[in-house]
Amino acid sequence: MKQRPASPPPTAPVARRRPLRQRLTGWAFVLPFAVPFLLTVVAPIVYTAGLSLFQERLIGGVTFVGLDNYREQLGDPQFWDAVSRVGIFLVIQVPLMMGFALGAALALDSARLYAPSVFRLGIFLPYAVPGVVASLLWGYIYGDQFGLVGDLEQFFDIALPDPLSSGLILPSISNIGLWLYVGYNMLVLYSALQSIPGELFEAARIDGAGTWHVIVGIKIPAIRNTLVVTTIFSVIGGFQLFNEPNILRSMVPNVISTDFTPNMYAYTLSFAGQQYNSAATVAMIMGVVTGVVAFVVQRRGMRGAV
Repeated sequence: MKQRPASPPPTAPVARRRPLRQRLTGWAFVLPFAVPFLLTVVAPIVYTAGLSLFQERLIGGVTFVGLDNYREQLGDPQFWDAVSRVGIFLVIQVPLMMGFALGAALALDSARLYAPSVFRLGIFLPYAVPGVVASLLWGYIYGDQFGLVGDLEQFFDIALPDPLSSGLILPSISNIGLWLYVGYNMLVLYSALQSIPGELFEAARIDGAGTWHVIVGIKIPAIRNTLVVTTIFSVIGGFQLFNEPNILRSMVPNVISTDFTPNMYAYTLSFAGQQYNSAATVAMIMGVVTGVVAFVVQRRGMRGAV
């Protein structure tokens, strides 16, 4: 019996390269975002990282020093004092911020408020005030010689705690941040609450769930991702603390120093001390610290989330 010759194994189809026009079309859609991103985000980070690796010396000019600037800043007590103040500020600010914002959002979502639009506008309106103006406003309110605190002391002939004292300056700054940003976080959380399907509430009512059980069992778990995101933004904003203490410093220079926060410390190094390389080093360190803390908050907040 005559056997047929074995047929050659089938060859895999050769992937055709997309036409040049299609590839250029894809890049055309990406470029409007990629170019500004590279110029405004990547390039400044690369430039700052490069500055942090050099040092300007009296003899020899600008010299490459590697990681010496990082060792110097990480061993500087002033830097760690500034970081510790910001850490205490975050411990005060973030829980209060999220608690007030969540409470206001739940109040709006309950549909039991009288004139809810007035309530919403009243809480959100401070967000439209620039941070510098808000700091000046509250600085005059805090003043014991010329502000509201001083007027109350004089009118009632009593001694009130000084909000600008060394023991109360961080809570006072935190109060300014709360006044400014609670309304913004409230609207974000309220929008998330509005997106919860109504069928969940109908099922809860059929099961006899009360208001508190609906809040704890349905509303808060449903907006968990939004809570995590707003918390991360609050943490990042806390690490960027600059305007409020810098404005209040002119009123209490003995309480708020030039290295009160890491941003103020970097600003002083750069514009007052002409130490641009050290300022760039502080900026890079704080960028890494902020990224790590935000990542930890995200991982812990998203743990177990659907």
